[in-house]
Order: sequence, then structure tokens, then C-alpha cells
Amino acid sequence: MRSGLFRALERSSILTAAGNDFGFDEIFARQIEGLGRPGDLLVLHSTSGRSTNLLRAAEVARSCGLRTVAYLARDGGPLRALVDLAVVVPTDVTAHAQEIHLALGHAVCDEVDRLYASRETPGAPSSEGGDP
Repeated sequence: MRSGLFRALERSSILTAAGNDFGFDEIFARQIEGLGRPGDLLVLHSTSGRSTNLLRAAEVARSCGLRTVAYLARDGGPLRALVDLAVVVPTDVTAHAQEIHLALGHAVCDEVDRLYASRETPGAPSSEGGDP
């Protein structure tokens, strides 16, 4: 079973090769073209929402049928309009935005873990004592 999960930044050799061969504006877009499948979820992080490589990633993801979420700050920049869900932290302080993005990411992962755990053991109580 294909999990649909991959992390582009873990593959530094791919980033270097794609950057050298296609330009750094395409480093994520090329991976999405090769690895992304309709229904996959692409999560992007940017405080400005203006990085060309992320804009291209969102464009390619849409054309490949991926769903997209972006954690952004300030006004969200042009990336805000290219994703299915934009989570915009209303601050101009990059460090504050990144701290909130990190906390939100952890909360999402906790919820995904909880949902998958309840699928594996229907009716089992949550490991943290909350509602199943």
C-alpha cells in the first residue's frame, strides 16, 4: 500500500541534482511531478509566500491533482491564492510565525496519530485519555 508520504527536504542529493539540472526554482516541482499522485497532500511552509520554488511546487501540485496546505505569515503572499488551504499567521516577525507553524504542525500530527490509532483498534480509548 502506498502511503503517499514523502519529505522532499530529506533528500539533499535530489535537491542538488534538480537544482543543478533544472534550476532551484524547480527543485520541489520536479519531485512532485515524479512522486506526487492525485489525492496526495503537499504541505508548504513559507513566511513570505513569495519563494519561487514554492510557488512552482503549488502550481505543479495542483496540475497533478494533489491537495495543498500552506503555513504562511504576513499577508500570505501569492502562495496564499495557489493552495487549497492557507493558514496565515498574522505577524511580520519570522521567528514568531515559524514557532506557531511548528506548534500547528505538531497538533496536526497528534490528530492524525489519534485518528489512525482509532482506525486500527475500533472503539479503543485514546492513549491520552481523551475522546476516541
